[in-house]
Amino acid sequence: MTTFYKMSGAGNDFIALPEPAEPPTADEVRALCRRSISVGADGVFAINRTEDGVRMIHWNADGGRAELCLNGSRCAAQLAFHLGWAQEAFELETDAGRLQAFAVDEARTQITLPPIVSKPEARTLRVEDTDYSTHFVEVGVPHLVLDSRDLGHPEVATVPVASLSPPLRSHPQLAHGANVNFVETLDPGRINLRTFERGVEAETLACGTGAIASVAVGIQEGRLQAPVRVRTTGGIELEVDGDESRSKILGDARLISRGEILPGAFA
Repeated sequence: MTTFYKMSGAGNDFIALPEPAEPPTADEVRALCRRSISVGADGVFAINRTEDGVRMIHWNADGGRAELCLNGSRCAAQLAFHLGWAQEAFELETDAGRLQAFAVDEARTQITLPPIVSKPEARTLRVEDTDYSTHFVEVGVPHLVLDSRDLGHPEVATVPVASLSPPLRSHPQLAHGANVNFVETLDPGRINLRTFERGVEAETLACGTGAIASVAVGIQEGRLQAPVRVRTTGGIELEVDGDESRSKILGDARLISRGEILPGAFA
């Protein structure tokens, strides 16, 4: 039996494994993330104490290991604070580099990123007979950002995310695929955001790296000015600030429950 915590970061839910005896296999991750017949989650992460901080490894629901998940990173930080591994701040080591984690309160944490956010690159991607104006941004993981107005949707809520996203997410011009973000700009300090996540292969209630990517595009185009409040599909806001050299994201990261994984979770 393995102790786990169920956590949520702005609507992204995770199965958190503190210092597991062995990391889960890809098959085990896929089994655990099945909803209704197992624990159910968007992803799984494991955390281990190190000499100078905490090491985090994250897997998407499809079993693939992801270099970075910022909603998961905020949750990992919250769990480390809850377990008494740190008090106010520590270094969180991820596959994308070292992040700075800061305690805020029992429902929020802040993550500061090193300079890993790439300069947004405009790309036109053709799907069947339609050209889509996008921006490609790396935030530890690849992202596409599209303006809902360019798609003929003044409100992002009406964008058909489920049908538009799959061919863009795996477009042949993208070496490793990408998360797909749809943005509605409300004013220079606020956006609404919907994200189709690679590895989950569906729209999720929030995406932290997608929030960073979308704000980076908006700032480059002159539509946004940091700090920016990002309202996610789940209705929970994230706050994104920073510049090309260092960005930070503050927002929801909460412990939901603690339990034990039993054999039926893998059946």
